[in-house]
Amino acid sequence: MLLRQLLCIPPPDANTTAVLATAATGFTIRPAHDPAAAHMLLRAHPVPVGLVVLDGAADTGALDRLLREHSRTRWIALCAAAALGDAACRKLVADHCLDFHTMPVDAVRLRQTLGHAYGMAGLDPPPGEVPHAAELHASRLTGSSEPISRLRRQLHKVAAADAPVLIWGESGTGKELAARAVHEGSARAAGPFVPINCGAIPASLVQSELFGHERGAFSGAGRARAGLIESAAGGSVFLDEIGDLPLDMQVNLLRFLQEKTIYRLGGTRPLPVDVRVIAASHVRLDDAVARGTFREDLYYRLNVLTLEMPPLRERREDVPALAETFFRDHARERSAHVRGFSRGAMEAMHAHHWPGNVRELHNRVRRAAVMAEGRLIMPHDLGLDGALVPALALHGARVQAERRAIEAGLGAGKSITHVARELGVSRMTVYRLMAKHSIVPPARKREA
Repeated sequence: MLLRQLLCIPPPDANTTAVLATAATGFTIRPAHDPAAAHMLLRAHPVPVGLVVLDGAADTGALDRLLREHSRTRWIALCAAAALGDAACRKLVADHCLDFHTMPVDAVRLRQTLGHAYGMAGLDPPPGEVPHAAELHASRLTGSSEPISRLRRQLHKVAAADAPVLIWGESGTGKELAARAVHEGSARAAGPFVPINCGAIPASLVQSELFGHERGAFSGAGRARAGLIESAAGGSVFLDEIGDLPLDMQVNLLRFLQEKTIYRLGGTRPLPVDVRVIAASHVRLDDAVARGTFREDLYYRLNVLTLEMPPLRERREDVPALAETFFRDHARERSAHVRGFSRGAMEAMHAHHWPGNVRELHNRVRRAAVMAEGRLIMPHDLGLDGALVPALALHGARVQAERRAIEAGLGAGKSITHVARELGVSRMTVYRLMAKHSIVPPARKREA
């Protein structure tokens, strides 16, 4: 008979262990000494039921993050009597646990609770089932504007496939969040999601970090080590800022995409790896190909399914919802007297140009929630005091510049593709701006 898996963090004391062995008949107990170890275990092999031992030494902050991230696991708390007198422990149990037991543990009652928890976990959809687009993590896709609604629809379609994905967007638009949404909505959702910032790895370490190394491959390599791509087996690897990858590493990545095998540094045998590649860049890779800094064959291997992240200035109607989401996300950090945003703050946020996109909005809201002295966040708390009129003027200038640039290109008889290349944007963006400014191509005017 296949034993059911039960995670226990941290391992209980000797007395509780004996009772647990009696209560958990039919379970294989997997101990984890701290929340970090439990996180690694759950990422590698999800477990339906988990036990959390809460005593005076429990790190409730780390446990809260763990239980929040692994909410599919049904959690049972084993609480020392003193722990229930602690507000943080009580909140942890109330927020995340299906049930709790005070110690010493009643083996009969715990056995019933474990069986109930395992049965409830069995009602969850199988990890391989693709969730509907509406079930993708809402905080990753906050907003109701047309650009973000279109992105949701595209994400649902892209997640259902298993081909490589290329995400383009300005810095701070949420490319990694979109990549996570693709992974979580795919048949690989139960597997790992491994993000890699290609621009943050020193050139001399890129091959070892991505593909791993064998023992003795270089000085200090005392044992073999799997690379980041290999660690994502069964899931997705997110190659952020892939345009910063050195050309010689681009060759190795191309070989992996073609053959689905890797060679560790110093190795001679191919290792098959089943992983989906999701790549992102804030620069246009077709332009990088033209400059000779990115391989054309790799570009076409990656550019199978594409997503374009809209900048925040093109979906200003989403700013209030995003700001409220970030305000709630940092409820623990903010001053207790701060209750929300003033009308002036909302107007200032709507008028701001947001060159740093969603990341800038997140940082300004988080800082204001901590530093505000009044009940409501004011424009100066966001660092936007006095910027309302200049921001509106800047927005108006941008609107005029967009219209003039597109009309000039089309008026000169240039194609949409040519205009998009000159402006450094995609054809889709040009069409969107034409609709925004009610611009009709000259050819269509002549037909009319």
